[in-house]
Amino acid sequence: MTSDYHNIPNISVAKALEAVQKALSIAASMNVKASVSVVDRSMNLIAFAKADGATPHSTETSRKKANTAASTGKATGWMSQEISISLPLATDNKLTNVLGGVPLIFDGKLVGGLGIAGGTVDQDKEVALKVIKEIRADA
Repeated sequence: MTSDYHNIPNISVAKALEAVQKALSIAASMNVKASVSVVDRSMNLIAFAKADGATPHSTETSRKKANTAASTGKATGWMSQEISISLPLATDNKLTNVLGGVPLIFDGKLVGGLGIAGGTVDQDKEVALKVIKEIRADA
């Protein structure tokens, strides 16, 4: 019996590590000490790194941003205030609407999510969008 699980498109470890490295480099060039998370479509952590001096809470925040982007297929920040408030409560604090999360889409297929935390929300969003352009995701 074959499983369809192996046919679900997910980000590769190599591409996830590339995204993390690019994100840390871009963030550093902006003087941002970031935490970077990459998850697959099922919100499993594939790659993570935290810049020296990044705040402790940025670790979890980057993961929540990546989870949200992967599970919704949209960049974080689009939800109404009512959803934004109830989302963390309804998901045991696994998701967030805070800017800095982007879906990873390759060849038109959602393969995961990228989350950046450590700067302002606008800086986090900027880093995430620049990473997408550099790793050639069409998100």
